[in-house]
This record gives sequence, structure tokens and C-alpha cells, in this order.
Amino acid sequence: MVASARLTLGGFLARFAFALLVAGATYNPTRYSYYAWAKSTGFEWRPPTVFVGVVLLIGWFVCLRLTLRSMGGLGLLLANAFLAALYWLVASWGWLPIENVAAISWLGLFSVAAILAVGMSWSYWRRSSTTTGSP
Repeated sequence: MVASARLTLGGFLARFAFALLVAGATYNPTRYSYYAWAKSTGFEWRPPTVFVGVVLLIGWFVCLRLTLRSMGGLGLLLANAFLAALYWLVASWGWLPIENVAAISWLGLFSVAAILAVGMSWSYWRRSSTTTGSP
């Protein structure tokens, strides 16, 4: 008999790190991203660029598939809408440096990673809340 898998803080952080790796390797405001690398080659189809692109595509597929299976499309839409509304509210107060493109890019990158990590962990939370619920 297999023991019930429980989500731990380490498990959530591992999912967050994986989502951050996939999203951050795809694009970030530095020159160390797949986008910057492909742009520097003139977007030519070379074997290393294609190979890394396929590896990133697999990472995105895993993250999005797990997130959509646990949260659903509406849950993913609501999570994005919630963060967009929150950032708009914070920006309206003047607390968000909207003129700093790099800061906004990093905020977006961490937001995508957080949404994916929550989505990849959602089924664990839902399962543990239904199995350890009230009598």
C-alpha cells in the first residue's frame, strides 16, 4: 500500500524553483536567457538553439499541463487576473516602479513562476484538505 503523498514546504519550493528556472531561462531582462541568445544569433535555426528550445518547451509543457490539470483554465485565468489587479492597485498607489522595465520584467517572471508553482501544488492541497477534513 502506497502512503499518501503530502506537500511539504520543500516540495512547494522545488516546484517554484523548477517554474522559475523554466520561465527565467526562457526570458529575463538580462542577456542570459534563451530569448536573448536566439536574438543574438539573428533567430537562426542552429542545432544548439533548437535543442535548448525543445528542452524549454518540454519544461513549459510539464508546468502548464500540471497547472491546468489541477487548477483548470478558469483557475489559471483567475490567478493571473488577481495578480494583474493587485499590481495595478499597487502601481496606482505609486509603490511600483512602472517606468523600470527590468523591475517589471522580474516581477512578471516571479509572478509566472508563483502561479505555476501554486498550480503544480494545488492538487496536493486539494487532496489533503478532502482526506483530512472534518468527520
